[in-house]
Amino acid sequence: MTTSIIGFPRIGENRELKFTTEKYWRNEISETELLDFAKDLRKKHWELLQSAGIDDIPSNDFSFFDTTLDTAYLFNIIPDHVKDLDLTPLDKYFALARGYHGDKGDTKALPMKKWYNTNYHYLVPQIYEDTQIKLNDSKIFDEFQEAKDLGITTRPVIVGPFTLLSLSEYHNNKPETILNDLIAGYQEVFQKLHEQGAKWIQLDEPELVKDVTGEKYQLFLNVYKQLLKDNPDIKILIQTYFGDVRDVYEDLIDLPVAGIGLDFHEGRKTAELVQSGFPDDKVLFAGVVNGKNIWRNNYQKTIDLINSLPAKNIVLSTSCSLLHVPFTIENEIFPAEVKKHFAFAVEKLTELKELQAILDGKEDEAKEKNAQLFSKARVEPDKKVQDRINSLTDEDFVRQPSLEERATIQKQEFDLPVLPTTTIGSFPQTKEVRKTRARFRKHEITQDEYDEFIAGHIKEWLKWQEDIGLDVLVHGEFERNDMVEYFGQNLNGYLFSKNGWVQSYGTRGVKPPIIWGDVSRNKPITVKWSTYAQSQTDKVVKGMLTGPVTILNWSFPREDISQKESTTQIALAIQDEVLDLEKNGIRIIQIDEAALREKLPLRKSDWYSEYLDWAIPAFRLVHSKVKPETQIHTHMCYSEFTDILPAIQNMDADVISFEASRSNLEILDALQQEHFKLQVGPGVYDIHSPRIPSVDEIKTTIHKILDKVPVEKVWINPDCGLKTRGITEAKSSVENLATAAKEVRDEVKEEL
Repeated sequence: MTTSIIGFPRIGENRELKFTTEKYWRNEISETELLDFAKDLRKKHWELLQSAGIDDIPSNDFSFFDTTLDTAYLFNIIPDHVKDLDLTPLDKYFALARGYHGDKGDTKALPMKKWYNTNYHYLVPQIYEDTQIKLNDSKIFDEFQEAKDLGITTRPVIVGPFTLLSLSEYHNNKPETILNDLIAGYQEVFQKLHEQGAKWIQLDEPELVKDVTGEKYQLFLNVYKQLLKDNPDIKILIQTYFGDVRDVYEDLIDLPVAGIGLDFHEGRKTAELVQSGFPDDKVLFAGVVNGKNIWRNNYQKTIDLINSLPAKNIVLSTSCSLLHVPFTIENEIFPAEVKKHFAFAVEKLTELKELQAILDGKEDEAKEKNAQLFSKARVEPDKKVQDRINSLTDEDFVRQPSLEERATIQKQEFDLPVLPTTTIGSFPQTKEVRKTRARFRKHEITQDEYDEFIAGHIKEWLKWQEDIGLDVLVHGEFERNDMVEYFGQNLNGYLFSKNGWVQSYGTRGVKPPIIWGDVSRNKPITVKWSTYAQSQTDKVVKGMLTGPVTILNWSFPREDISQKESTTQIALAIQDEVLDLEKNGIRIIQIDEAALREKLPLRKSDWYSEYLDWAIPAFRLVHSKVKPETQIHTHMCYSEFTDILPAIQNMDADVISFEASRSNLEILDALQQEHFKLQVGPGVYDIHSPRIPSVDEIKTTIHKILDKVPVEKVWINPDCGLKTRGITEAKSSVENLATAAKEVRDEVKEEL
């Protein structure tokens, strides 16, 4: 029995890749310096894996931005308007990821969506009629050779053809039209890697854990029938994760491949499927160490599972890539009694080796130590929290009066113009803001000095919003480090890492808090700065909160209680905050549920029974007790919402804003078909790109929205918060938004 992993964090132990790449974007280092740095980082990680004793080490899991983008770039899936830019290949790659506006051209970034049920984002490949599939890049070959030169023979990793075809967007064509050329491209990759000395290649096929029926099932069969028509000289590992492969299991194990990787954590039926039979001539890469959470593995449960499997050849592996967890627990300062419960990426390597040794009849000490860790409850329940949950009734989840009645009341209450304008909440977190917050945290400045700084920023940005004519203002969230961590720091039951960064997209990292025990709120969190902001203006200022489902999904959740129970605890804590904001004169409250879709089961048959039946009521619980005059907003971003619109409507908010610009406003047709009742704010430009949209461009987007959504239901806003943008680009973009909205407002007034 050997060990392996699916992938390793690429941002570096101290986010070195982020900082170095951003230096390149700012023209502070050359392309050669960036490439040399990346090569050194890969070397460091391969040697770390080797020294940890991992037997089968992956390569090409490194990326400057996203591995789906890497795969599309490898096969020349690049729009002509990017190909034609007078840029280096690396800068064309970054233009696809970030957009480009400069003296060498102008292009928007590719659409970006959530990677299955994670907080990682992938770039959506765009395939046109004239897209010519061919090898366009040598990255996968270069990185294999780099490792080989170090004396390490790796297993190159690439997004598999079925998943690549399924995730791509098509313009006047279908997957079948490029299938032959794409398969030829993969086969050429196989051959080149074989000639270099590669023994295995890993094809990541997470799409296989979704519903694979009908045309999709036929596409899967066609892809692998052609791909494996001639036995390749290299061993193929089909690697799945984030669920089980119940729809295709029998076909999968019959394929002429050398290995199959399955997820035993999120795959509800994986053990059952394997126990029904697994071929002796294939290797089972068993994902038994959780790659998405930070708790220690229960060795006895894992050993019992492995011993129950009939597979003859087993490789112990992670359930998914380790890019979804922080680098190492060694950089943290938790007390020993707390620290012993956690395993970050490096520690999961140790878990794999210890499990391997235990299964080989060794490491009794590690087994005993692990057994002691799980011999008693980690935390005691909070009686007050438990009593509050037990006292909930059905009425606690229903807001009165109806949405339609509230809309009439709120229209009179706020008297907003048609196409009201606002932003999503945050304004740029400049170096000065972050530095001042850090100085306050280190007690280098007093509370009064810190408050004066925050108040000054709020006043400055409120005045700017008034000057450009926004209708509903925000205070900017300068006091907040992160939309989830900030709330966790003010709730009971949370722990926080010092360096627990994980990649969200590109160079953007997040530091998820850890839900350690029962969650509750013992004092107001946002009232101070929301009420201060409202006192500085006659216009309405939104209160800004993060919703319970997003707080759970963007934290490392407990594994000793259900996610439903944990979310309900958080919902009650945020309900307290909503009612305090309302009591203090905040009349519009935005409760962000950016991550609602994130933990939705990948199979539609499980959506309600396993998730939506408790996630939607948790949101309703947060706002069910507010007055009819109080307007509840929510916000969602970078997920596919079209197929859960009935559930979103059932959240019973008054207004929803959502990312739409980077997904080409595709949700508008669904809103129209669903006869969506809520007021909506489809994002009119992409804030994740430094590119500044023009007034005319935004006007065009607004008109597209009005073609599908009644004007009286439309709000105008960016597609997400402006925290990550620079001041100049943020202000210029929002000023253009305000101007565009006013001009379109004047046009439509004549029609009303």
